[in-house]
Amino acid sequence: MLPAGMLMPAYADDKPAIGTYPEGSSGPSVFIGISVPRTGTYAVQGEDELKGYELAIEHINSGNELIKKISPKTKKGVLGKELKYGVADSAAKPNEAVQAQQRFISENKAMMITGGTSSAVAVALNKLAQREKVLFVCGISGSNDTTGKDCVRYGFRQNFYGQTAAAAISPVLIKTFGKNKKAAYLTPDYTYGHTVTKSMQDQLAEAGWTTATNQVSPLGAPDFSSYLLNVANSGADVLINVNWGHDAVLSIQQAKQFGVLDKMKLVVPYQVPFLARETGGLMQGVYSATDYWWSIEDKYPLAKMFNDAFEKKYGYKPEWGAENSYISFAHWARMVEEAGTFYPPDVIKTYEKEETIPSFVGDVHYRKEDHQCVRPVIIVKGKEQKDMKGKEDYYDIVEIVPGAGLMQKPDAFGCNLGDYT
Repeated sequence: MLPAGMLMPAYADDKPAIGTYPEGSSGPSVFIGISVPRTGTYAVQGEDELKGYELAIEHINSGNELIKKISPKTKKGVLGKELKYGVADSAAKPNEAVQAQQRFISENKAMMITGGTSSAVAVALNKLAQREKVLFVCGISGSNDTTGKDCVRYGFRQNFYGQTAAAAISPVLIKTFGKNKKAAYLTPDYTYGHTVTKSMQDQLAEAGWTTATNQVSPLGAPDFSSYLLNVANSGADVLINVNWGHDAVLSIQQAKQFGVLDKMKLVVPYQVPFLARETGGLMQGVYSATDYWWSIEDKYPLAKMFNDAFEKKYGYKPEWGAENSYISFAHWARMVEEAGTFYPPDVIKTYEKEETIPSFVGDVHYRKEDHQCVRPVIIVKGKEQKDMKGKEDYYDIVEIVPGAGLMQKPDAFGCNLGDYT
């Protein structure tokens, strides 16, 4: 018998130990490991992504109304436990990300790890998560491989990727520029770049488009002049720039300086909206595929709530990275609440129910076969200066393309999820 007024201590439910469970969730709080690039060519996106994570954690811990609309069972914290977190600078380098997250798992008993931005990092963290049996909720990753040949049972991705970007934007390009065009590609030399370029080539080939040249450059290249010289001499009609982050900014600016943009149209098939700000007007009239653009708030009420909360806290409209990190984090909280436990196999199986759940781009679900979120892709076109209604009004939304019809069959890219335990 317990003396009056005393409560029974809370024990973990009767599940076998796995990964950091139950130790990581046995106290009043749980720890999340976050790794984003805060230095290097993807640093701007990393900081934006981090703001989304921090806002999501703040909202989860306070039981904010927006979180409750995504995860109705959330009160304060996740299963009543406060979220605490650590942040590491991955510098977009897989080894640094893995070392940092390994420390969070070993020393802090992280119940979930998150981050990415570079797909090479995301793939490396997939492997770490599967080995350590700790969930990895991917931040940004555009490679087909992340939920393709490098997929894992312990990894999940919310954002769009090379295949869905290409399938969404290609019909727009064919309608705008016509059939049988020659394209020049600028491709970053790692899993993201190669899979996005391949997807674009495959989709456009159906309308007779051919590749005039594919210029492959290292991540963080300071100078694109030799690649752009080859592009300029290729006879291409369209330049498809697959570079991302600061590499995209530099290569677009240098393409203008070299006169490439006077010869051919620019397309950015997988982009972050900040390009419009950083490239000084060079995105005007340019078609792009993106994950999120703030003006969809007219169509999606949850996007309006998110935009307002983000702008109030940080003083600017949220970019894609912040939206992506917030919603993927909120989805994880929902899955844990629905499972009623932090026990990883049960949380994974809750994702795999393919339940329709809210997001900032409408209702979505995760495919059980590859853990990829089925969600729309947003096609935008850069606004001319004269048409902008404010300093952040960079894009017209051309189309919001439903996700299901854009996706390859679950096994097309070689996904084999592996074991729960």
